[in-house]
Amino acid sequence: MARVVAEVAPAYENYIEWETIITKNLGGAQRYAELSKKAGRPMPVPSIIIDGELVFDTIPGVEELRKCLDGYLEAEKK
Repeated sequence: MARVVAEVAPAYENYIEWETIITKNLGGAQRYAELSKKAGRPMPVPSIIIDGELVFDTIPGVEELRKCLDGYLEAEKK
């Protein structure tokens, strides 16, 4: 999933921040626990979370992710 995000992210570099969470290290495990707590359930792995909301729990295609991000950015303009 990180590969898809890494491919799409440069086009949105002024609008988004993203991180890859590696649950095998302490910091990543703590971040995963924090996100799961906010969601009220364990977050699926892999997943894409936007503004604290689970958006993808499977790997989207590049165009699907672009369309989703465009939708979020358009909604923010309103």
